[in-house]
Amino acid sequence: MFYWRCAIWLLATALFGHPEPRSLNIVKLFVRIILTVACSAIFAMWVYAFGFAPRESINKIGDNAWKARAEAHCKDAEDSRFALQDLTAMNPKDPAALKKKADIVDVATNALEKAINAIAADVPSDAKGKALVPMWIKDYRTYIADRRLFVEALRTATRRPFFAETEVEGVPISERIGKFARENAMKACQPPLDLSV
Repeated sequence: MFYWRCAIWLLATALFGHPEPRSLNIVKLFVRIILTVACSAIFAMWVYAFGFAPRESINKIGDNAWKARAEAHCKDAEDSRFALQDLTAMNPKDPAALKKKADIVDVATNALEKAINAIAADVPSDAKGKALVPMWIKDYRTYIADRRLFVEALRTATRRPFFAETEVEGVPISERIGKFARENAMKACQPPLDLSV
């Protein structure tokens, strides 16, 4: 409380010179009004944000049948990738192990590309889907191209290379692809995590 009085006294001194008791009361009232308005505005903003703001995702499309078909294509690719799993320890400095990993990633990428090609051939029926899905497919094709570059790097490297994926506006492209898939209930269509090990 003492600090507030000192602050008000300093503010009044700066604005009106040496404060008289009446001018100090005016400044106090003015400061209270400003603080009340500011706190009320912040409170109203949070009430709106948590109670009334629209909650629909910007990425969500309306064609549920298309989403189910896309999920089925992605699930086939996911099952193909899981069948390729090799959980044996890999020496990151062994060129033969790197070439073996390259072969596995190449086959997994082929399965992923086949699924994306099938999804691209099937157009959603709603306007939002027709606008967003081609952009998502384009991002996925970029991600697939990044995987192909990684395969080539694995085949020629003497030490395991880092998977460097394309970034869009400072965000890894796999995050953009995954966000669209998650928000449209297409879990299997999220980018695979097989290059992290």
